[in-house]
Amino acid sequence: MNKTELVEAVAEEMAIPKAQVGRVLKAIMERIASEVAQGNPVQLMGFGTFDTVKRRARRGRDPRTGAPIQIPATVAPKFRPGTEFKRLSAGQGVVRG
Repeated sequence: MNKTELVEAVAEEMAIPKAQVGRVLKAIMERIASEVAQGNPVQLMGFGTFDTVKRRARRGRDPRTGAPIQIPATVAPKFRPGTEFKRLSAGQGVVRG
């Protein structure tokens, strides 16, 4: 499912215009991204937590030449699924909430 399909499904389920659902979804995604970029985790109980992870600098190899290279430290986004999401993904029940 892509973003357009998600918007259509939610609009149909909630009986509200797709444009309205699209604006709400965009606002939610922008707010999550903004908070995580500031170093603040976003926790949605039962669904999961959006956070960052610090990766330290390390040595690697250039796949084309095999030459050693230095990979710089970085901060990357991370998602940890919640218990209900894990259960649903494993086919063990329906998310409620």
